[in-house]
Amino acid sequence: MAHFITGKIGQYALVLWVAVTLNFFLPRLMPGNPLALLAGEEVGLLTPQQRTELLAQVGLDQPLPVQYTRYVQNIATGNFGYSYQKNKPITTILAERLPWTLLLTGTGLIISTLIGVTLGALAAWKRGESGDVGLLGLFIFLESLPAFWVGMLLVALFAVQWRVFPTFGAVTPWVTYTGWDRVMDIARHLALPVTTLIIVSVPGTFLVARYAMLGVLGEEFIVVARAKGLRERQVLFRHALRNALLPVATVFTLNLAFAFGGATVIETVFSYPGVGRLIYEAVLNRDYPVLQAAFLMITVLVILANIVTDLLYPLLDPRVRHAYTQAIGGA
Repeated sequence: MAHFITGKIGQYALVLWVAVTLNFFLPRLMPGNPLALLAGEEVGLLTPQQRTELLAQVGLDQPLPVQYTRYVQNIATGNFGYSYQKNKPITTILAERLPWTLLLTGTGLIISTLIGVTLGALAAWKRGESGDVGLLGLFIFLESLPAFWVGMLLVALFAVQWRVFPTFGAVTPWVTYTGWDRVMDIARHLALPVTTLIIVSVPGTFLVARYAMLGVLGEEFIVVARAKGLRERQVLFRHALRNALLPVATVFTLNLAFAFGGATVIETVFSYPGVGRLIYEAVLNRDYPVLQAAFLMITVLVILANIVTDLLYPLLDPRVRHAYTQAIGGA
């Protein structure tokens, strides 16, 4: 058992180390440098000595191995440094932005998963009928739509043409709402971004759920369940759907992790103040520390999503639980 657990920990530790290393080097391979942001409009007036001193203040004058060692040491102590652009601790910036991204991605993915699983299961149950063909065609069409185009279309219709929802932000600027009014203000600003995320996320969940259900419906235990005289609804939801949830659980946990970076396009279109918008701003400004902290956070979330998936599998499928038991016992 100890060998099995140690192997799992070792795998995730190796992945984390590789991700941290790439996280350090990739921003530094980008063209340009952060001098313009550090010095402002006076960057062209700086002497070579002043440029060197300015880079020394943020540690960019050191050789890459020295910078890498310092970077790893800072991560180990929870020190992500300061933002070049905002001149604030990065932990403070992430603490301000992360709740908005959690609200957007959490709401969007939960709703899209519920819709995708339900419609995917029903479409597979009615395979070949008009409803199944119609849903399949609809979601294949939605799968081809880029997120930025969907967002801009919703803005043009519901924010500019009909003026139902705001065009940008997470709250109304220069207005202080409290209580229920604040909740409604946040919900109105969230409506269009979360709708965009649902539209671009639900097709993948639907297709995975449908094909997983099609595979399960051919199993012998479905025939046995029907032979026992169970109602079709019981066979669908208590037997077929439960055994088809493994790939859906994988898609959900991975989408939840990657949505933090993938929501960059949506947050940029709607100027939504989340982590994705923060990454976009950091790329434009060559703000290395912010990029590194944001990418590291996404990496950790992906690893945690894989761990959660490993823990969910035995709960959803007894066959996986039996395989895990044998693996631990054999170790």
